[in-house]
Amino acid sequence: MSDRLKGKVALILGAGSVGPGWGNGRAMAVRFAEEGAKVFGVDKDLARMAETVERIKAIGGDIEIAHCDVTQSAQIADIVRQCVEKWGRIDILVNNVGGSASGGPVELDEDVWDAQVDSNLKSVFLSCKHVLPVMEKQGNGAIINMSSTSGTRWTGSAQVAYAATKAGVIQLSKVVAIQYAKKGIRVNTIVPGQLHTPMVEVRLAGQRSGGDVEKLLEQRQARIPLPFMGDGRDTANAAVFLASDEARFITGTEIVVDGGMSVRCG
Repeated sequence: MSDRLKGKVALILGAGSVGPGWGNGRAMAVRFAEEGAKVFGVDKDLARMAETVERIKAIGGDIEIAHCDVTQSAQIADIVRQCVEKWGRIDILVNNVGGSASGGPVELDEDVWDAQVDSNLKSVFLSCKHVLPVMEKQGNGAIINMSSTSGTRWTGSAQVAYAATKAGVIQLSKVVAIQYAKKGIRVNTIVPGQLHTPMVEVRLAGQRSGGDVEKLLEQRQARIPLPFMGDGRDTANAAVFLASDEARFITGTEIVVDGGMSVRCG
């Protein structure tokens, strides 16, 4: 274990994973623990947290977990209270909850649009609402919000709700960053591209390649200039930097983690 985040408390919303391996949330939780942070991990399905907890315990790290539907303000307020009661502060907030749904305005059902807005964007608004007063009282803090390259450009399919909400995350982050800069609170966004996370096997292959995982991986790799596909650990390394004091002069901006895909697509 290192000490880049020693003494810091990280509240991670979406710290589990839909399957074995390095999802973004799990990877960030483990990397934060490796760097000395105490992790308060949240997920709607606590079973998804089992491997996260196991990996952190294996390195002697500290983790507490809690169930939360991050679209519900009262539930977020409760896990913020639990985290502060447990460790006295919240130094790092990571918003890593969300998901995609295919379809443009005509094809997409209205209730799916609403659900996407709630899970991808409203959840970020609500967590900031309840965590910012804690950070303001402390006089410091770092918020890391997860967007997507779909929120900045066309990435190969019509996902109007996902694209719109992930674009919204970027602008929400910028506004909050400036509003709270004088309070010592930094707010930045990570923009992952097409990574090889457990979601590829569990969900995306069935949606986009008839269940053929290798075919989907080949399609995704073809869009990436680097000769390999990243995974959640690449996202996590960016998050560690943004959470650390090394990024003390960085706020209101984005780190793109996509192997150069955006440059080629742009």
